[in-house]
Amino acid sequence: MVDRKSIKIGIIGGSGFDDPNLFENPIERDITTPFGKPSDVLLEGTIKGVPCVLLARHGRKHQFQPSDVNYRANIWALKMLGCTHILATTATGSLVEQYRPGDLVVLDDFIDRTWGRQCTFYDRTEGGPRGVCHLPMKPAFCEKARQALLSAARSRSHICHESGTAVTIQGPRFSSRAESLMHRQWGGHVVNMTTVPEVVLAKEAGLSYAAVALVTDYDCWRENEQSVSVSEVLEMFARNIKKAIDVIVDAVQILAADSDYTYLDCHKDLVASAIMLKQ
Repeated sequence: MVDRKSIKIGIIGGSGFDDPNLFENPIERDITTPFGKPSDVLLEGTIKGVPCVLLARHGRKHQFQPSDVNYRANIWALKMLGCTHILATTATGSLVEQYRPGDLVVLDDFIDRTWGRQCTFYDRTEGGPRGVCHLPMKPAFCEKARQALLSAARSRSHICHESGTAVTIQGPRFSSRAESLMHRQWGGHVVNMTTVPEVVLAKEAGLSYAAVALVTDYDCWRENEQSVSVSEVLEMFARNIKKAIDVIVDAVQILAADSDYTYLDCHKDLVASAIMLKQ
C-alpha cells in the first residue's frame, strides 16, 4: 500500500528545471540499470518540499536524438530511485487548427509510428523482470496525474487542451507533408518523437505517468505553411517553456497533497495481471 511518505515524483524534460531556486538541494545520482545507463545523471532533491527526481531525456547537452534515447534505462532508473509518478514535458507540432503554437496539451492517447525502439522490460534481460507482459494501453496515461496537470494549468489561466492524441514519429527528421496529412486523417492532434516508448515503459513499470505537451509549430499540413524548422521550434519552446514548468511544479504539489493513493496500487496490479510466466 502506497502512502504519502513514499511519494516521489520523477520529472522528465530537463530544460528550465536546473534553476536552483526551483529544484532544492539537488544531489547527482549516477545510476546503472539492467538496461544500461540513462541519458544523464539524475538529480534528486525537492520541489517545494516534495521529493522529486529530475532527468534530462536527451541528456543535459541534448546529445541523444529521439531514436537513440535509452528509454528503458531512463524509466528503470527513476523506478530504482523510488519514483511513484512521472511527469513529462514534450515539444510537439500541431495537427489541428485549434491547437496553436504556445498552447499546452495534456496528452491522453498516442499513435506509434516508431520502429526498432525497445518497448518492454520483459525481454529476458539479466536483472530485469521475467515473463511476457501483454499490457493494456487503454487508458494510455494515468488519469489522476493528467487531472493534476490540467488543474495546475487552469489555475494559472494557461491555454491548455484537456486531451490530445500524440503521433510519435521516429525522427530525427520532421514529417513530410503527405505524412502530416495522414496523421491528421488518423485523428492525431499533435506530433512528436518521444512519447513512445516512454509512456509504455512507465506504465509497464507500474508508475503513474502523464505528459504536458508544448505546441511549438503547425508541422507542415496547412496550405502555404512553410516546413517546420529547428530554429522555429527552439524559439517557441524557449518563449513558452515557463508555462510547462509552472504546470509541472503545481501538479507536483497537487499529487503530493492527495490522500488517496489506491490508484498507484491499481497500476501495479494491472501490470501483475498482464504478465504471462512459463515455468
